[in-house]
Amino acid sequence: MTAYDPQNIFAKILRGEIPCHKIYEDEKTFSFLDIMPRSPGHTLVIPKAPARNILDIDPEDLAHVARTAKKMAIAAKKAFNADGITLQQFSEQAGGQAVFHLHVHIMPRTAGVALLPAMTNKEKPEVLEAHATRLIAALKA
Repeated sequence: MTAYDPQNIFAKILRGEIPCHKIYEDEKTFSFLDIMPRSPGHTLVIPKAPARNILDIDPEDLAHVARTAKKMAIAAKKAFNADGITLQQFSEQAGGQAVFHLHVHIMPRTAGVALLPAMTNKEKPEVLEAHATRLIAALKA
């Protein structure tokens, strides 16, 4: 298996080298908005531990990512009055992974509305800021 690259974009976000719209952080996970969302409120949850994907993450770190993903899914459903939630995790290039730091996508869904194609539309910063505000408020409610 290929080694973890500490220069991947999510590692740089964790180190504060690249800005993001942070939603949630605890001792083991970090959650922020996808800048090319497939639905309004599309959020990513990543471990703070260096893990390329599900194939190499420590099981306890993966469990914490799952707990945070559930917390974010509940908040996203509430914040966006969603009918449902889509969670996705891709491992390795053949599995669809594009950034090689484990991450889980949380996408609020409205019945009858298709997801946008992946990595096609960079959202405006002001829209992302509004979505972050809604998600953070839903986490506190």
